[in-house]
Parts: sequence; structure tokens; C-alpha cells
Amino acid sequence: MLLNYQHHWIIDNMPVTWCYDVEEKQKFCNPGFPIGCYITEDGHPKDACVINSEFHERDTYYIFNHVDITIYYHVVEDEAKGSRLVAAKLEPRSYKHTHPDKADCSGPPMEIRNNKDDVEIRYTYSVTFEEEKEIRWASRWDYILESMPHTHIQWFSIMNSLVIVLFLSGMVAMIMLRTLHKDIARYNQMDSAEDAQEEFGWKLVHGDIFRPPRKGMLLSVFLGSGTQILIMTFVTLFFACLGFLSPANRGALMTCAVVLWVLLGTPAGYVASRFYKSFGGEKWKTNVLLTAFLCPGIVFADFFLMNLILWGEGSSAAIPFGTLVAILALWFCISVPLTFIGAYFGFKKNAIEHPVRTNQIPRQIPEQSFYTKPLPGIIMGGILPFGCIFIQLFFILNSIWSHQMYYMFGFLFLVFIILVITCSEATILLCYFHLCAEDYHWQWRSFLTSGFTAVYFLVYAVHYFYSKLQITGTASTFLYFGYTMIMVHIFFLFTGTIGFFACFWFVTKIYSVVKVD
Repeated sequence: MLLNYQHHWIIDNMPVTWCYDVEEKQKFCNPGFPIGCYITEDGHPKDACVINSEFHERDTYYIFNHVDITIYYHVVEDEAKGSRLVAAKLEPRSYKHTHPDKADCSGPPMEIRNNKDDVEIRYTYSVTFEEEKEIRWASRWDYILESMPHTHIQWFSIMNSLVIVLFLSGMVAMIMLRTLHKDIARYNQMDSAEDAQEEFGWKLVHGDIFRPPRKGMLLSVFLGSGTQILIMTFVTLFFACLGFLSPANRGALMTCAVVLWVLLGTPAGYVASRFYKSFGGEKWKTNVLLTAFLCPGIVFADFFLMNLILWGEGSSAAIPFGTLVAILALWFCISVPLTFIGAYFGFKKNAIEHPVRTNQIPRQIPEQSFYTKPLPGIIMGGILPFGCIFIQLFFILNSIWSHQMYYMFGFLFLVFIILVITCSEATILLCYFHLCAEDYHWQWRSFLTSGFTAVYFLVYAVHYFYSKLQITGTASTFLYFGYTMIMVHIFFLFTGTIGFFACFWFVTKIYSVVKVD
């Protein structure tokens, strides 16, 4: 009760809700109800204890050992004797039954003091059926979704965030287009050798811009896995916007994401092999094996460790062993072969053609100023993308850890598109600054610049843990950060891939339209 543990019941695939009045005469329907509440030593009621004035004893726990369940049904006119459940609500109550052997749901509240060791608690319930003529089957979830707390504030905040990010993105795009237009016009007007000697900025590094990066094998593997996650996220959110993955279909969102990830092994293998070949790599077997097993293996190992903790705690949320075997079968029997097929077609094609030739001798990079050094640029690059998602991130974390439902997939899809645009433009802007400073190591930097958004994600998750949650157990803490690391890892690959593709397009474009002697 101190940790606000709750019951979660389901009838006909619908949560049994506890509806109560909140501020401004609004009603909030919670898809769960607490097991009890606590009155502090100074007489302050915590959580649900405020609903009953009889809960007043200090340093006392009150148990909700009785529930009045009301089931609302709608008679189907086309069927002679048929009806459908359209709502299920309850009222938690506390009774210290006058006759425990024959519970009569009467007596004072069931209280437990700290000085008692053994207490016998008798749980009871009552069920009432009421016909509801106005609520239809298709709209039976509306009363839950419409009562979510701060719905209007959420809409305003999301729209405000989208407007700000769109404005900033437009400013960045305008600055880039104006600056590049002047640079390209000036460089293309340099016809004499004397003018060519006065070249400066990003044109000087044209002979090194496509030089293979260090650790090109690892970068290509990350790009392959990131492409797989990027396509999976887009298709999943698109289906969710169409209504196929509504809260009524429990587990449909995760099932769709896993199935799509398994079927998208071919793009992962193709992208990884194509870029690895363009980096001059020759160990194609190692490349395809790492693409198929490295990033998915990290996620599965973390997930399996979290599941072991749930097994050890005896939690019903633990994934059965058979389900884990089925996931492994999907991975090894479908995803891995598809990855090999994609890698085969990727290595079979010619290497990516670059618009300029690479010099044999690397150009020396001059001394960099503070803001063009790698670490400051990477840290600054993740601020703007994180700014466009942190509001959505708050509500997503609430839906995962605070018993709230998330259903605004339309806004989430818009934020996804804005995140892609923002990551691309922020990374391109910083890449342009580095090229103007004659630093041509853009491959890893572009990946890490937008991928650093995941670090801000992790920092925000730590802040959310300490400010919003009341988790004290070691196992629960380990579970929270274990699952958070899975999300951070996936988000790092996702955003990093966006940044790299944006910079690759940008670099290829600007060096293909400029006359290079």
C-alpha cells in the first residue's frame, strides 16, 4: 500500500475501471484500483484514503477487501437473445465484516495497524448488471480514453512542441539553403588557377570526403540494424494510426513490431553489405553474421535477463519458456536467412559510386575550434531532436509504468516524422560546420550526433524514475533500468541511422553539383 500496488482486472478484453471525480467536476476512470491506502503518522491520507472520511486513524493501513462491480451491457437488436458488454466499473470498499463467517458487507473499515503481525482478511464482491442503450460496441472504449488525465493539456503541449520544432527546422533549412547556394555559386565561378589557390572551406576536403571511416565494419552493422528498426517503426505507427492496433487488441502493437522486425531482415543485410563494401571491406561473412546477431543479440540477452528476474520473483508478467523458444525460432529461422539474402544482393551489386575521387594520401586536419571538435558537436546535436519528443516520451513512460493508456497514435506518428526531419537537419547543419573547418571525418560523427539523442533519453528516464515513480525494491529497479536500456539501445540505432543517411545524401549532393578539378 505504501508503494500504491494495484489490482488490474479484465472482463471481455476490457479493463474493469474505477471511476471517480477529480478537479473541475471531471470524472477519471482508472483501469485498476489500489489494494488499500495508508494514513500517515501526522494524519495525512495518502492516495485513495481521501475518498472516505472514515479513514482517519493515524499510522494505519486500510484494506479494500470488497468491490461492487457493475457490468453494463447493450442488447443487440439483430440477435434474439444476444447482448454485448460495453463497460465494466467497480467501487472499492473497506469492511471489517460483522460476521466474518457469513460476510454481510457491514461494519467499520478494515484497518491494520503497524503493531499487528497476523491478520485474517476476508474478500467479498457483488455484481450488478445494467442495460446501457446509448453505448455501442464500437465505442465502448471511449469513456476510458476521454477521461485520461490532462487530455487537453496534452493536446496543447504536443501541438506547441510541434509548432516550435517545425519553426526551428524551417529556420535551419533556410539557413542551409541560403548559405550553400552562395558557396556553390562562388566556387563554380572560380575558373583561374589563382582563384583555385584561394579555395577554402568544404571544397578543400573533396579528395578525402569519402575516405573509409575507422571501424567501418561496426558502422555498417549499426546502419543495417538501424534501417530495420526505422522501417519497422514507420510501418507499426502507420498501422496504429489506421486503428488496427487499438488498445482493444491487447498486445497487438508489440506483436506487430516483432513480426515486422523479423520480416525486415533483408533490408538490414542489404544496407549493411552495401555500405561495408563502399568502405572497402572484404570480410563479408563477418559482416553478415554481425548484422544478424550483434544488435538483436544484445536486446535478447537483456530481455532474457529481465525475464529471469521475473521468474525468480514469481511474477505472472514473466514470458513463458515456450514463448522465448518461439521468438528464437522466428529469429534464427526467418530473420537470419532473410539477412543473408539481403547481404547476398548487397555484395553482388557494385560499390556505391561517389561523385569525387579519394586521394591516396590523407589531408591533414587543421586545429579545430571548440564547437567544431567531435564531442561538443555530438552533445549539441542531440538537444533539438530530444526537444521534439520529450513530451510524448513523458506520456509513453506513463503508459508503461504508471497504469495509464496511450492511444494518441496520430500525434505519435506526427512526432515521429518531425523527429526524422529534426535529426536530419541538425546533423546536416553540424556536418556542414565541420566540413567548413576542413574536418572530413563525417561518417561516425553524423551517426553519433543524432544518436546522442538516446543519451538524453536515458537521462530523462533516470529523472522520471526518481521524480515520478516510487520503486524501492532491487528487482523492480533492475527491471526498470533493464527495459530502459533496451529502449535506449533501439533508439540509438534508430536516430543514428537517420543522421547518417541525411549526411550521406547531403555530402553526395553538394560534391556532385560543384566543379571539382
